[in-house]
Amino acid sequence: MANVVHGITAKGLTVALCAAGVIGGAVGAIAVNHNNAVSAETVVRAAPVAPTTTPPATTVAPGTQQPMALPDFTQIVAHNGPAVVNIRVVGTSRAGANVRAPNGQELDEDDPFFEFFRRFQGPQNPRGQQGTPVFGAGSGFIMSPDGVILTNAHVVRDANEVTVKLQDRREFKAKVLGSDPKTDVAVLKIEAKNLPVVAVGNSKALAVGEWVLAIGSPYGLDSTVTAGVVSAKGRSLGDDGVPFIQTDVAVNPGNSGGPLFNTRGEVVGINSQIYSQTGGYQGLSFAIPIDVAARIKDQIVATGKVQHAKLGVMVQEVNQGFADSFKLESPEGALVLNVEKNGAADKAGLKPGDVVRKANGQTIVSSNDLPAMLSTAKPGDKVALDVWREGKIVRFNAVLGNASDKAAPSEKASVADVNNSAKLGLALRPLDAMERRQSGIASGLVIEDAGGAAATAGVQPGDVLLSVNGRAVTTVEQVREMVGKAGKSVALLIQRGGDRIFIPVRIG
Repeated sequence: MANVVHGITAKGLTVALCAAGVIGGAVGAIAVNHNNAVSAETVVRAAPVAPTTTPPATTVAPGTQQPMALPDFTQIVAHNGPAVVNIRVVGTSRAGANVRAPNGQELDEDDPFFEFFRRFQGPQNPRGQQGTPVFGAGSGFIMSPDGVILTNAHVVRDANEVTVKLQDRREFKAKVLGSDPKTDVAVLKIEAKNLPVVAVGNSKALAVGEWVLAIGSPYGLDSTVTAGVVSAKGRSLGDDGVPFIQTDVAVNPGNSGGPLFNTRGEVVGINSQIYSQTGGYQGLSFAIPIDVAARIKDQIVATGKVQHAKLGVMVQEVNQGFADSFKLESPEGALVLNVEKNGAADKAGLKPGDVVRKANGQTIVSSNDLPAMLSTAKPGDKVALDVWREGKIVRFNAVLGNASDKAAPSEKASVADVNNSAKLGLALRPLDAMERRQSGIASGLVIEDAGGAAATAGVQPGDVLLSVNGRAVTTVEQVREMVGKAGKSVALLIQRGGDRIFIPVRIG
Protein backbone atom coordinates (compact mmCIF):
# COMPACT_ATOMS: atom_id res chain seq x y z
CA MET A 1 0.00 0.00 0.00
CA ALA A 2 1.26 3.44 -0.80
CA ASN A 3 2.49 5.63 2.03
CA VAL A 4 3.31 9.34 2.13
CA VAL A 5 6.83 10.15 3.22
CA HIS A 6 7.89 13.77 3.04
CA GLY A 7 5.23 14.15 0.42
CA ILE A 8 6.35 11.30 -1.83
CA THR A 9 5.77 7.59 -1.56
CA ALA A 10 8.10 4.88 -2.71
CA LYS A 11 8.53 1.16 -2.41
CA GLY A 12 11.36 -0.35 -0.39
CA LEU A 13 13.62 -3.37 0.14
CA THR A 14 14.71 -5.20 3.28
CA VAL A 15 18.29 -4.23 4.01
CA ALA A 16 20.71 -4.14 6.91
CA LEU A 17 22.56 -1.13 8.25
CA CYS A 18 26.26 -1.87 8.19
CA ALA A 19 27.54 -0.58 11.53
CA ALA A 20 28.87 -3.08 14.03
CA GLY A 21 26.92 -3.21 17.29
CA VAL A 22 25.56 0.30 16.91
CA ILE A 23 23.52 1.82 19.71
CA GLY A 24 19.79 1.75 19.28
CA GLY A 25 19.94 -0.82 16.48
CA ALA A 26 22.82 -1.02 14.09
CA VAL A 27 21.22 -3.38 11.66
CA GLY A 28 17.66 -3.54 10.53
CA ALA A 29 14.92 -3.57 8.00
CA ILE A 30 13.78 -0.35 6.42
CA ALA A 31 10.55 0.09 4.49
CA VAL A 32 10.59 3.18 1.66
CA ASN A 33 12.70 15.18 -2.75
CA HIS A 34 15.79 17.51 -4.81
CA ASN A 35 18.93 17.67 -7.16
CA ASN A 36 21.97 20.01 -6.80
CA ALA A 37 25.59 19.09 -7.48
CA VAL A 38 28.26 19.55 -4.82
CA SER A 39 30.04 22.83 -5.34
CA ALA A 40 33.70 23.59 -4.75
CA GLU A 41 32.68 26.24 -2.23
CA THR A 42 30.87 23.84 0.08
CA VAL A 43 33.50 21.13 0.51
CA VAL A 44 37.23 20.95 0.95
CA ARG A 45 38.78 19.12 -1.96
CA ALA A 46 42.05 17.26 -2.07
CA ALA A 47 43.73 16.54 -5.36
CA PRO A 48 42.20 13.43 -6.96
CA VAL A 49 44.52 10.56 -7.67
CA ALA A 50 44.40 8.84 -11.05
CA PRO A 51 45.06 5.13 -10.58
CA THR A 52 47.46 3.17 -12.68
CA THR A 53 46.30 0.08 -14.51
CA THR A 54 47.73 -3.41 -14.75
CA PRO A 55 48.47 -4.56 -18.33
CA PRO A 56 46.53 -7.55 -19.59
CA ALA A 57 48.19 -10.83 -18.70
CA THR A 58 47.35 -12.45 -22.02
CA THR A 59 47.80 -11.49 -25.66
CA VAL A 60 45.15 -11.72 -28.33
CA ALA A 61 45.23 -12.07 -32.08
CA PRO A 62 45.44 -8.86 -34.17
CA GLY A 63 42.03 -7.40 -34.99
CA THR A 64 40.31 -8.87 -31.94
CA GLN A 65 39.06 -6.84 -29.00
CA GLN A 66 41.69 -6.22 -26.32
CA PRO A 67 40.74 -7.28 -22.78
CA MET A 68 40.14 -4.38 -20.37
CA ALA A 69 42.92 -3.65 -17.88
CA LEU A 70 41.95 -3.81 -14.23
CA PRO A 71 42.44 -0.66 -12.15
CA ASP A 72 45.31 -0.45 -9.69
CA PHE A 73 43.91 1.01 -6.45
CA THR A 74 47.20 1.20 -4.56
CA GLN A 75 47.72 4.94 -5.14
CA ILE A 76 44.14 5.72 -4.09
CA VAL A 77 44.56 3.76 -0.87
CA ALA A 78 47.94 5.34 -0.12
CA HIS A 79 46.64 8.87 -0.74
CA ASN A 80 43.20 8.63 0.90
CA GLY A 81 43.66 5.96 3.55
CA PRO A 82 44.97 8.45 6.18
CA ALA A 83 41.70 10.45 5.86
CA VAL A 84 39.52 7.42 6.73
CA VAL A 85 38.82 7.01 10.44
CA ASN A 86 37.52 4.38 12.83
CA ILE A 87 34.66 5.46 15.10
CA ARG A 88 33.92 3.90 18.50
CA VAL A 89 30.73 4.73 20.34
CA VAL A 90 29.62 4.25 23.94
CA GLY A 91 26.04 4.81 25.02
CA THR A 92 23.58 3.79 27.72
CA SER A 93 20.62 1.60 26.89
CA ARG A 94 17.24 2.12 28.48
CA ALA A 95 15.47 -0.56 30.52
CA GLY A 96 14.10 -3.43 28.49
CA ALA A 97 15.57 -2.14 25.22
CA ASN A 98 17.05 -5.51 24.33
CA VAL A 99 16.30 -5.26 20.64
CA ARG A 100 15.22 -2.23 18.65
CA ALA A 101 14.46 -1.65 14.98
CA PRO A 102 16.36 1.15 13.16
CA ASN A 103 13.46 3.54 13.88
CA GLY A 104 14.07 3.06 17.60
CA GLN A 105 11.00 0.91 18.24
CA GLU A 106 11.56 -1.92 20.71
CA LEU A 107 10.74 -5.33 19.31
CA ASP A 108 8.93 -8.06 21.18
CA GLU A 109 10.51 -11.50 21.29
CA ASP A 110 7.61 -12.82 19.19
CA ASP A 111 8.36 -10.33 16.43
CA PRO A 112 9.70 -12.13 13.31
CA PHE A 113 12.58 -9.60 13.09
CA PHE A 114 13.58 -9.92 16.78
CA GLU A 115 16.33 -12.50 16.22
CA PHE A 116 17.52 -10.79 13.03
CA PHE A 117 18.14 -7.49 14.82
CA ARG A 118 19.38 -9.06 18.06
CA ARG A 119 22.33 -10.71 16.34
CA PHE A 120 23.80 -7.44 15.04
CA GLN A 121 23.27 -4.93 17.83
CA GLY A 122 26.25 -5.88 19.95
CA PRO A 123 26.05 -6.51 23.70
CA GLN A 124 22.52 -6.43 25.03
CA ASN A 125 21.31 -5.46 28.47
CA PRO A 126 19.27 -7.95 30.51
CA ARG A 127 15.65 -7.06 30.77
CA GLY A 128 14.81 -4.71 33.59
CA GLN A 129 18.34 -3.37 34.11
CA GLN A 130 18.90 0.38 33.93
CA GLY A 131 21.89 2.16 32.41
CA THR A 132 23.69 -0.79 30.82
CA PRO A 133 26.59 0.42 28.63
CA VAL A 134 26.28 -0.40 24.95
CA PHE A 135 29.19 -0.22 22.51
CA GLY A 136 29.23 0.34 18.77
CA ALA A 137 31.67 0.92 15.95
CA GLY A 138 31.70 2.32 12.46
CA SER A 139 33.77 4.26 9.96
CA GLY A 140 34.01 7.84 8.72
CA PHE A 141 36.18 10.19 6.68
CA ILE A 142 37.68 13.64 7.16
CA MET A 143 36.17 16.43 5.08
CA SER A 144 38.23 19.41 6.27
CA PRO A 145 41.71 19.85 7.82
CA ASP A 146 40.21 21.27 11.03
CA GLY A 147 38.46 17.98 11.88
CA VAL A 148 34.99 17.88 10.27
CA ILE A 149 34.10 14.22 9.72
CA LEU A 150 31.21 12.54 7.88
CA THR A 151 29.66 9.24 8.96
CA ASN A 152 26.24 7.60 9.23
CA ALA A 153 23.59 8.85 11.63
CA HIS A 154 22.91 5.30 12.84
CA VAL A 155 26.56 4.92 13.86
CA VAL A 156 26.29 7.67 16.50
CA ARG A 157 22.61 7.40 17.41
CA ASP A 158 22.05 7.54 21.20
CA ALA A 159 25.79 8.00 21.75
CA ASN A 160 27.11 9.40 25.04
CA GLU A 161 30.73 9.24 23.96
CA VAL A 162 32.28 9.13 20.49
CA THR A 163 35.98 8.40 19.89
CA VAL A 164 37.68 8.87 16.53
CA LYS A 165 40.85 6.92 15.77
CA LEU A 166 43.07 8.05 12.90
CA GLN A 167 45.20 5.80 10.74
CA ASP A 168 48.31 7.07 12.55
CA ARG A 169 46.76 5.63 15.76
CA ARG A 170 46.00 9.01 17.36
CA GLU A 171 42.61 9.17 19.10
CA PHE A 172 40.27 12.12 19.67
CA LYS A 173 37.00 12.62 21.50
CA ALA A 174 34.46 13.79 18.93
CA LYS A 175 31.47 16.09 19.19
CA VAL A 176 28.36 15.23 17.20
CA LEU A 177 27.52 18.51 15.44
CA GLY A 178 24.26 17.06 14.15
CA SER A 179 22.67 14.11 12.41
CA ASP A 180 19.84 13.51 9.97
CA PRO A 181 18.05 10.15 10.38
CA LYS A 182 16.16 10.66 7.11
CA THR A 183 19.30 10.49 4.98
CA ASP A 184 21.40 8.63 7.60
CA VAL A 185 24.13 11.30 7.59
CA ALA A 186 25.93 12.63 10.69
CA VAL A 187 28.66 15.25 11.11
CA LEU A 188 31.36 14.95 13.78
CA LYS A 189 34.06 17.43 14.88
CA ILE A 190 37.40 16.70 16.50
CA GLU A 191 39.87 19.30 17.80
CA ALA A 192 42.82 18.90 15.46
CA LYS A 193 44.61 20.78 12.69
CA ASN A 194 46.25 20.03 9.35
CA LEU A 195 44.48 16.71 9.02
CA PRO A 196 44.49 14.73 5.76
CA VAL A 197 41.25 15.09 3.79
CA VAL A 198 39.49 13.19 1.01
CA ALA A 199 38.82 14.53 -2.46
CA VAL A 200 35.11 14.94 -3.19
CA GLY A 201 33.74 13.80 -6.54
CA ASN A 202 30.46 14.04 -8.43
CA SER A 203 28.18 11.10 -7.69
CA LYS A 204 25.89 12.08 -10.57
CA ALA A 205 28.71 11.43 -13.03
CA LEU A 206 29.19 7.90 -11.69
CA ALA A 207 28.25 5.25 -14.27
CA VAL A 208 26.82 1.78 -13.82
CA GLY A 209 29.64 -0.71 -14.35
CA GLU A 210 32.30 1.70 -13.08
CA TRP A 211 34.89 0.44 -10.61
CA VAL A 212 34.61 1.72 -7.02
CA LEU A 213 36.56 1.19 -3.82
CA ALA A 214 35.56 1.15 -0.14
CA ILE A 215 37.79 1.76 2.87
CA GLY A 216 36.48 1.13 6.37
CA SER A 217 36.57 -0.98 9.51
CA PRO A 218 34.38 -4.06 8.93
CA TYR A 219 34.07 -6.11 12.11
CA GLY A 220 36.50 -3.64 13.72
CA LEU A 221 39.33 -4.45 11.27
CA ASP A 222 40.76 -0.97 10.65
CA SER A 223 41.75 0.27 7.18
CA THR A 224 40.22 -2.64 5.27
CA VAL A 225 39.99 -2.13 1.49
CA THR A 226 37.39 -3.78 -0.77
CA ALA A 227 36.50 -3.10 -4.40
CA GLY A 228 33.79 -3.82 -6.94
CA VAL A 229 31.58 -2.13 -9.51
CA VAL A 230 28.51 0.08 -9.46
CA SER A 231 25.58 -2.25 -10.16
CA ALA A 232 22.77 0.36 -10.16
CA LYS A 233 22.10 4.04 -9.44
CA GLY A 234 19.16 5.91 -7.98
CA ARG A 235 18.04 2.85 -6.01
CA SER A 236 15.19 3.67 -3.62
CA LEU A 237 15.27 1.49 -0.51
CA GLY A 238 12.61 3.04 1.65
CA ASP A 239 10.73 6.12 2.61
CA ASP A 240 13.74 8.43 2.83
CA GLY A 241 13.94 9.48 -0.83
CA VAL A 242 17.71 8.86 -0.96
CA PRO A 243 18.85 7.74 -4.46
CA PHE A 244 21.31 5.10 -3.24
CA ILE A 245 24.32 3.93 -5.24
CA GLN A 246 24.14 0.13 -5.44
CA THR A 247 27.44 -1.75 -5.69
CA ASP A 248 28.86 -5.24 -5.31
CA VAL A 249 31.66 -3.94 -3.06
CA ALA A 250 32.04 -6.14 0.03
CA VAL A 251 30.58 -4.00 2.83
CA ASN A 252 30.00 -5.50 6.27
CA PRO A 253 29.03 -4.38 9.80
CA GLY A 254 31.57 -1.74 10.78
CA ASN A 255 31.85 -0.29 7.24
CA SER A 256 28.96 2.09 7.97
CA GLY A 257 29.95 5.70 7.39
CA GLY A 258 33.06 4.85 5.40
CA PRO A 259 33.81 6.39 1.98
CA LEU A 260 33.16 4.95 -1.46
CA PHE A 261 35.78 6.12 -3.98
CA ASN A 262 35.76 6.23 -7.78
CA THR A 263 38.87 5.38 -9.82
CA ARG A 264 40.02 9.03 -9.67
CA GLY A 265 40.37 8.71 -5.91
CA GLU A 266 37.30 10.91 -5.22
CA VAL A 267 34.62 10.14 -2.66
CA VAL A 268 31.31 9.54 -4.42
CA GLY A 269 29.29 8.03 -1.56
CA ILE A 270 29.00 6.99 2.09
CA ASN A 271 28.61 3.25 2.62
CA SER A 272 25.42 2.81 4.60
CA GLN A 273 23.50 -0.42 4.13
CA ILE A 274 23.75 -3.99 2.91
CA TYR A 275 21.19 -6.43 1.59
CA SER A 276 21.54 -9.52 3.72
CA GLN A 277 19.69 -12.51 5.10
CA THR A 278 22.57 -13.38 7.41
CA GLY A 279 23.90 -9.98 8.51
CA GLY A 280 26.97 -10.32 6.28
CA TYR A 281 27.78 -9.23 2.75
CA GLN A 282 25.79 -10.99 0.01
CA GLY A 283 26.68 -9.08 -3.12
CA LEU A 284 24.58 -5.93 -2.67
CA SER A 285 25.67 -2.85 -0.77
CA PHE A 286 24.31 0.69 -0.84
CA ALA A 287 25.96 4.08 -0.49
CA ILE A 288 24.48 7.53 0.06
CA PRO A 289 25.51 9.79 -2.89
CA ILE A 290 28.08 12.35 -1.77
CA ASP A 291 26.08 15.25 -3.25
CA VAL A 292 23.20 14.36 -0.89
CA ALA A 293 25.56 13.95 2.06
CA ALA A 294 27.42 17.20 1.35
CA ARG A 295 24.15 19.17 1.33
CA ILE A 296 23.28 17.70 4.73
CA LYS A 297 26.79 18.44 6.03
CA ASP A 298 26.63 22.07 4.93
CA GLN A 299 23.30 22.61 6.71
CA ILE A 300 24.49 20.96 9.92
CA VAL A 301 27.76 22.92 10.02
CA ALA A 302 25.93 26.19 9.32
CA THR A 303 22.84 25.79 11.52
CA GLY A 304 23.08 22.53 13.47
CA LYS A 305 19.90 21.20 11.87
CA VAL A 306 18.59 19.96 8.54
CA GLN A 307 15.59 21.00 6.48
CA HIS A 308 14.07 18.79 3.77
CA ALA A 309 11.82 19.85 0.95
CA LYS A 310 8.56 18.15 0.02
CA LEU A 311 6.30 18.22 -2.97
CA GLY A 312 3.24 16.99 -1.09
CA VAL A 313 2.07 14.11 -3.26
CA MET A 314 1.51 10.39 -2.93
CA VAL A 315 2.56 8.48 -6.03
CA GLN A 316 2.54 4.94 -7.35
CA GLU A 317 4.10 3.04 -10.24
CA VAL A 318 2.75 3.28 -13.79
CA ASN A 319 2.35 -0.24 -15.16
CA GLN A 320 1.19 -1.31 -18.60
CA GLY A 321 -2.44 -1.29 -17.53
CA PHE A 322 -2.22 2.34 -16.42
CA ALA A 323 -0.33 3.24 -19.58
CA ASP A 324 -3.17 1.79 -21.65
CA SER A 325 -5.78 3.56 -19.52
CA PHE A 326 -4.14 6.97 -19.76
CA LYS A 327 -3.06 6.41 -23.38
CA LEU A 328 0.64 6.69 -22.64
CA GLU A 329 3.12 5.38 -25.17
CA SER A 330 5.11 3.59 -22.47
CA PRO A 331 4.55 2.64 -18.79
CA GLU A 332 6.76 5.40 -17.37
CA GLY A 333 6.22 8.17 -14.85
CA ALA A 334 4.86 8.69 -11.34
CA LEU A 335 1.09 8.37 -11.03
CA VAL A 336 -0.28 10.92 -8.56
CA LEU A 337 -2.46 9.06 -6.11
CA ASN A 338 -3.14 11.82 -3.61
CA VAL A 339 -2.33 15.51 -3.20
CA GLU A 340 -1.73 17.14 0.18
CA LYS A 341 -4.15 20.02 0.68
CA ASN A 342 -2.39 23.40 0.45
CA GLY A 343 0.91 21.65 -0.22
CA ALA A 344 3.34 22.55 -2.98
CA ALA A 345 1.75 20.24 -5.55
CA ASP A 346 -1.77 21.37 -4.67
CA LYS A 347 -0.85 25.05 -5.03
CA ALA A 348 0.81 24.30 -8.36
CA GLY A 349 -2.38 22.63 -9.66
CA LEU A 350 -1.61 18.89 -9.58
CA LYS A 351 -4.51 16.46 -9.16
CA PRO A 352 -4.95 12.74 -8.49
CA GLY A 353 -4.67 10.91 -11.80
CA ASP A 354 -1.90 13.12 -13.17
CA VAL A 355 1.23 11.31 -14.33
CA VAL A 356 4.49 13.16 -13.67
CA ARG A 357 6.76 12.51 -16.65
CA LYS A 358 9.61 14.97 -16.00
CA ALA A 359 10.98 16.99 -13.09
CA ASN A 360 13.26 19.90 -13.99
CA GLY A 361 13.76 18.33 -17.39
CA GLN A 362 14.80 14.92 -16.05
CA THR A 363 12.70 11.97 -17.21
CA ILE A 364 10.72 10.08 -14.56
CA VAL A 365 10.81 6.40 -15.51
CA SER A 366 9.83 4.84 -12.18
CA SER A 367 7.77 6.42 -9.42
CA ASN A 368 10.91 6.15 -7.24
CA ASP A 369 12.71 8.55 -9.58
CA LEU A 370 10.66 11.51 -8.41
CA PRO A 371 11.78 11.54 -4.75
CA ALA A 372 15.31 10.64 -5.85
CA MET A 373 15.48 13.60 -8.24
CA LEU A 374 14.25 15.93 -5.51
CA SER A 375 16.57 14.52 -2.84
CA THR A 376 18.94 17.50 -2.80
CA ALA A 377 16.34 20.29 -3.02
CA LYS A 378 15.66 22.74 -0.22
CA PRO A 379 12.36 24.26 0.97
CA GLY A 380 11.58 27.15 -1.33
CA ASP A 381 13.29 25.65 -4.37
CA LYS A 382 11.28 25.69 -7.58
CA VAL A 383 10.64 22.57 -9.63
CA ALA A 384 9.14 22.38 -13.13
CA LEU A 385 6.91 19.33 -13.60
CA ASP A 386 5.81 17.96 -16.97
CA VAL A 387 2.52 16.17 -16.29
CA TRP A 388 0.41 13.93 -18.51
CA ARG A 389 -3.24 14.96 -18.09
CA GLU A 390 -6.17 14.05 -20.33
CA GLY A 391 -3.99 12.97 -23.23
CA LYS A 392 -1.45 15.80 -23.28
CA ILE A 393 1.56 17.20 -21.42
CA VAL A 394 0.88 20.16 -19.12
CA ARG A 395 3.66 22.13 -17.38
CA PHE A 396 3.32 23.00 -13.68
CA ASN A 397 5.75 25.01 -11.57
CA ALA A 398 5.82 24.16 -7.87
CA VAL A 399 7.60 25.87 -4.97
CA LEU A 400 8.69 23.08 -2.62
CA GLY A 401 7.47 23.14 0.96
CA ASN A 402 9.18 22.16 4.21
CA ALA A 403 8.91 18.49 5.16
CA SER A 404 8.85 19.41 8.85
CA ASP A 405 5.64 21.40 8.44
CA LYS A 406 2.54 19.61 9.61
CA ALA A 407 0.64 18.17 6.66
CA ALA A 408 -2.92 19.29 6.08
CA PRO A 409 -5.56 16.66 5.32
CA SER A 410 -5.28 15.39 1.77
CA GLU A 411 -7.52 16.94 -0.80
CA LYS A 412 -10.50 14.72 -1.44
CA ALA A 413 -11.16 14.15 -5.08
CA SER A 414 -14.59 15.21 -6.26
CA VAL A 415 -16.29 11.93 -7.13
CA ALA A 416 -19.50 10.68 -8.49
CA ASP A 417 -22.92 9.16 -8.18
CA VAL A 418 -22.62 6.03 -10.29
CA ASN A 419 -24.40 2.86 -11.23
CA ASN A 420 -24.11 -0.77 -12.16
CA SER A 421 -21.47 -1.40 -14.83
CA ALA A 422 -21.72 -4.85 -16.35
CA LYS A 423 -18.68 -4.25 -18.54
CA LEU A 424 -16.51 -3.76 -15.45
CA GLY A 425 -18.26 -6.43 -13.45
CA LEU A 426 -19.19 -4.04 -10.63
CA ALA A 427 -22.40 -3.57 -8.67
CA LEU A 428 -22.32 0.02 -7.39
CA ARG A 429 -24.42 2.38 -5.28
CA PRO A 430 -23.91 5.96 -4.09
CA LEU A 431 -22.58 6.64 -0.59
CA ASP A 432 -25.30 7.48 1.90
CA ALA A 433 -25.11 10.51 4.22
CA MET A 434 -23.66 8.59 7.17
CA GLU A 435 -20.99 6.94 4.99
CA ARG A 436 -20.00 10.32 3.60
CA ARG A 437 -19.56 11.74 7.10
CA GLN A 438 -17.60 8.74 8.37
CA SER A 439 -15.32 8.47 5.35
CA GLY A 440 -14.87 12.18 4.68
CA ILE A 441 -15.63 11.57 1.00
CA ALA A 442 -18.00 14.11 -0.54
CA SER A 443 -19.54 11.59 -2.94
CA GLY A 444 -18.66 8.26 -4.46
CA LEU A 445 -19.74 4.76 -5.25
CA VAL A 446 -19.74 1.90 -2.82
CA ILE A 447 -18.76 -1.32 -4.60
CA GLU A 448 -21.27 -3.85 -3.30
CA ASP A 449 -20.12 -6.66 -5.55
CA ALA A 450 -17.13 -7.18 -7.82
CA GLY A 451 -16.84 -9.79 -10.52
CA GLY A 452 -15.36 -10.31 -13.95
CA ALA A 453 -12.56 -8.00 -15.02
CA ALA A 454 -12.73 -5.79 -11.92
CA ALA A 455 -12.45 -8.71 -9.50
CA THR A 456 -9.57 -10.16 -11.50
CA ALA A 457 -7.78 -6.81 -11.23
CA GLY A 458 -8.18 -6.75 -7.44
CA VAL A 459 -11.26 -4.59 -6.85
CA GLN A 460 -13.12 -5.74 -3.73
CA PRO A 461 -16.63 -5.33 -2.32
CA GLY A 462 -16.59 -2.46 0.16
CA ASP A 463 -14.17 -0.37 -1.89
CA VAL A 464 -15.32 3.11 -2.87
CA LEU A 465 -14.89 4.13 -6.52
CA LEU A 466 -13.69 7.74 -6.79
CA SER A 467 -12.75 8.31 -10.43
CA VAL A 468 -12.19 6.65 -13.79
CA ASN A 469 -9.01 7.31 -15.79
CA GLY A 470 -8.19 10.23 -13.52
CA ARG A 471 -11.49 12.03 -14.10
CA ALA A 472 -14.14 12.45 -11.45
CA VAL A 473 -17.56 11.17 -12.42
CA THR A 474 -20.90 12.49 -11.15
CA THR A 475 -23.46 10.57 -13.16
CA VAL A 476 -24.10 7.06 -14.45
CA GLU A 477 -23.82 8.37 -17.99
CA GLN A 478 -20.34 9.67 -17.35
CA VAL A 479 -19.17 6.28 -16.12
CA ARG A 480 -20.64 4.52 -19.14
CA GLU A 481 -19.09 7.09 -21.43
CA MET A 482 -15.64 6.76 -19.82
CA VAL A 483 -15.72 2.97 -19.96
CA GLY A 484 -16.99 3.04 -23.54
CA LYS A 485 -14.10 5.25 -24.66
CA ALA A 486 -11.45 3.49 -22.62
CA GLY A 487 -10.37 0.88 -25.12
CA LYS A 488 -8.42 -2.00 -23.58
CA SER A 489 -8.38 -0.86 -19.95
CA VAL A 490 -9.51 1.72 -17.42
CA ALA A 491 -7.79 3.04 -14.29
CA LEU A 492 -10.08 3.11 -11.27
CA LEU A 493 -9.22 5.29 -8.27
CA ILE A 494 -10.34 3.30 -5.25
CA GLN A 495 -10.67 4.26 -1.58
CA ARG A 496 -9.99 1.22 0.59
CA GLY A 497 -10.09 1.93 4.29
CA GLY A 498 -7.78 4.88 4.86
CA ASP A 499 -5.81 4.36 1.64
CA ARG A 500 -6.28 5.30 -1.98
CA ILE A 501 -5.01 3.13 -4.81
CA PHE A 502 -5.28 3.14 -8.59
CA ILE A 503 -6.26 -0.23 -10.04
CA PRO A 504 -5.99 -0.88 -13.79
CA VAL A 505 -8.83 -3.02 -15.14
CA ARG A 506 -8.51 -4.64 -18.56
CA ILE A 507 -11.89 -4.65 -20.28
CA GLY A 508 -10.89 -5.43 -23.86
